[in-house]
This record gives sequence, structure tokens and C-alpha cells, in this order.
Amino acid sequence: MKRGGSDDAKRAAGESAAEAVSDGMIVGLGTGSTAAHSIRDLGRQVDAGLDIEGIPTSFQSRELAREAGIPLTTLDDARPDVAIDGADQVADGQLVKGGGAAHAREKVVDAAADRLLVVVDPTKEADVLDHPVPVETIPDARQTVADAVRELGGEPELRAAERKDGPVVTDNGNLVLDCDFGAIAEPGALATDLSKIPGVLEHGLFIGLADEIHCGTDEGVRVETL
Repeated sequence: MKRGGSDDAKRAAGESAAEAVSDGMIVGLGTGSTAAHSIRDLGRQVDAGLDIEGIPTSFQSRELAREAGIPLTTLDDARPDVAIDGADQVADGQLVKGGGAAHAREKVVDAAADRLLVVVDPTKEADVLDHPVPVETIPDARQTVADAVRELGGEPELRAAERKDGPVVTDNGNLVLDCDFGAIAEPGALATDLSKIPGVLEHGLFIGLADEIHCGTDEGVRVETL
């Protein structure tokens, strides 16, 4: 597994995507360390007079946006013009997300946005997706979902919480299975199969959603338009 990229690279990516935001926009606010740099930069722009509203994708991003002074709204009242979000892995414009167990809400907001800007550092880039795919499942379906994942060729592991006994519980009150499929030859087909499993709320394969990849490096930012 590649180690996490430098904070400078993450900051460069996050601030690069934040430059795409202009007055009057509704902005989806993603989750994770790189997206957090976008939120902080947008907060500084709001303090300087930028007129936007944000739609957070998790408790974490909501709290950070509040600290940054970004006015918030919801999908009940608005649709995002742009969403800025991170990824655990990127290959050929397809994503694995869910390291922060927020992928269900992230996918709802990211899919609703007119444009999705993905912010990463080089450690998240790959030729083929092979990162374990997070699958959020309702608690009562944990075992049947795990069995179905095995039938698809995956090896599920219940995500354990850190600094507490028991499993990770999502903002939606569900559990997360991290499902290792090895190299994923057909991410779109696997995404469809996972979505069909009864008891699965959402999985971490984001297929056909990204519009731009902003990859921060210590030398600058590479922007790929998809």
C-alpha cells in the first residue's frame, strides 16, 4: 500500500479545485484530508467576500465548514454547481472512495453536482483499481452481504473502529465491509453487481462521476479533464 502523500501536495490539489468556485455557486464539500484543504481555502475566500453555500457530505466536513465560516444548505433546497471531493484511489477516471466511511452521502452529493472535481496526491493514482472497496450495509444484513461479496470474488472484512471496541458505525448508523477484489478488471460491472445485493446501502466505486482530477505534487498540480 502506498503511503499518504505530503500535506503540501494535498493542499495544492485542494486549493487548485477551490479556484473553480465563483460567486453564487452551491458547492458540495467532500470528506477527507485533501478535500479539507479545499474547505479551508473556500472559507478564506468567503471571509474575503465570496458568496457561496456549501452542502457537506459528512459530519466531519460539516463541522469543518462551520469552523471555516461557509454558509450551509442541503439537497432539499439546492443542487450543487460543483462538488470537490477526495478519493482513496483513482484509475482511468474511476474512483474508490469510502476510507472515511462517508461514501454513501458523498456519492449522493457528488452525483447531484453539475461537475465533480476530485482532489488527490500521486499516492492515490493507479493503473488499475485494486484498493479494497468499502460497502456500507445495514447491520442486520452484514453476514448475507458478506456471503454475496464472496460469491462475486471478494474478501470482505468488517471495518473495526479505532480507539473503541467494536466496528465502525457510519453517519447513517450502518456498518462497513472493506471488500478486497484484487485488481478490478471491470469496475462498472462490479459496481452494478454490488448495488444489487439486498442490504447494501452504497459501495465505494464511483463510476463515471468525475469531471476533473486535480493531482497535487510538490512541484505543482496536474489537472486532467475527463
